[in-house]
Amino acid sequence: MTAQTQAQRFREFRMPDVGEGLTEAEILKWYVAVGDTVTDGQVVCEVETAKAAVELPIPYDGVVSEIRFGEGTTVDVGTAIIVVDAGSGAEPAAGPAAEPPAVKAPAPAPAPAAEEPAEQAPKRQAVLVGYGVAPSATTRRPRKQPSGAGQAAPAALNGHAAPAAPAPAPAAPAPPAPAAERPLAKPPVRKLAKDLGIDLATVAPTGPNGVVTREDIRAAAAPPARLPSTAAQAGGTSAAGAPSATAGTAEREIRIPVKGVRKATALAMVASAFTAPHVTEFVTCDITRTMKLVQELKADPAFAGLRVSPLLLVAKALLVAIRRNPQVNASWDEQNQEIVQKSYVNLGIAAATPRGLVVPNIKDAHDRTLPELAAALGELVATAREGRTSPAAMQGGTVTISNVGVFGVDTGTPILNPGESAILAFGAVKLQPWVHKGKVKPRQVTTLALSFDHRLVDGELGSRVLADVAAVLEQPKRLLSWA
Repeated sequence: MTAQTQAQRFREFRMPDVGEGLTEAEILKWYVAVGDTVTDGQVVCEVETAKAAVELPIPYDGVVSEIRFGEGTTVDVGTAIIVVDAGSGAEPAAGPAAEPPAVKAPAPAPAPAAEEPAEQAPKRQAVLVGYGVAPSATTRRPRKQPSGAGQAAPAALNGHAAPAAPAPAPAAPAPPAPAAERPLAKPPVRKLAKDLGIDLATVAPTGPNGVVTREDIRAAAAPPARLPSTAAQAGGTSAAGAPSATAGTAEREIRIPVKGVRKATALAMVASAFTAPHVTEFVTCDITRTMKLVQELKADPAFAGLRVSPLLLVAKALLVAIRRNPQVNASWDEQNQEIVQKSYVNLGIAAATPRGLVVPNIKDAHDRTLPELAAALGELVATAREGRTSPAAMQGGTVTISNVGVFGVDTGTPILNPGESAILAFGAVKLQPWVHKGKVKPRQVTTLALSFDHRLVDGELGSRVLADVAAVLEQPKRLLSWA
């Protein structure tokens, strides 16, 4: 076989740039194993960039002959991560794409995967760590094997097949261990389990239909409570009272690698905090009328099927305030020493996910009606919680809202999303005594905090924006009169 023929047959799929200018991505999950048949457009793996988790489809038809990197590996963009044997009727190859298979199949055409000869089994064992042998072509995610099942995998991951043991006699082949049923869990839950070092197969599921939930993972990760007397009896302290080496130090700390979204967020927040001079202002306001309007909108047929929450009206109030004070919707161009004022509003919503903080934004939020804004907000939050926010959804934001009130927090001093001029923190809504029409009455009260870049937003402008947001929430009819 000539080198040109080999290159045409063995196709390398390289790590693509799934964002704008990204240089690397971490492989979170392989959905195929060596020997699986794949088709053009089939998702073969999930990767995490500095912006989001993305599923990668392969552009070839063929049989997986090599997987070059394991789960958890960070790979540079442009590096080949999987090799597919695209030849018609070709046997799965274990070597690099530039080399022919080490051992050619004796038969002119391979038998179906379900009828593969027993002597091929040792070759099929050299697969990705954590996966079992793929018995047939499938698009399902491979099932996890018990610990130790992937001992032969490192050689395959380095681009070489593991040395095969002599084949057993055909009359008595060693039957492969049956694969355990793959635990059911959503991708964010799987990522959380991976970060905490928890084997999903050991977690008792409590979700519907046997689905493992985040709470199940956290419960499995929590160290067992130990009474002082039990620890002392077990030799947890020395005679001098100092902790001994057998005190279970592994249970006292959990180390989580900082990579992907968390790493990008950390770098961005440090850069923002030390390059943009932050100023934060606060206002406490009575939003009782807004809370009543929320209840009325929930019963409005125009909002049927949509999630109506106080955050929706806070977002609309901020959009009204920006319309009245357009100078706040801007960015700082350091290279040209210019303030770039935007005529559009891409409204970011900070969302906490198992992978870290992400800030997707609603494009052209200023042009959306209230029901349209509610639909976009609901879709944005649901996608973020599922860990499916695309890189494009997190680019081009102009201002952001951080809803810290959902955690019962009164307020905070939020850090600007890089490239933006302002971020609004929406605190918890609480029933408090308030002077209303000359009398002290229980009212729904919240505290708003606006952080802004003092290079382009001075105290007067920032104060006007914050005051306008509070005024709309105190008197929601201003949504009409100020619109």
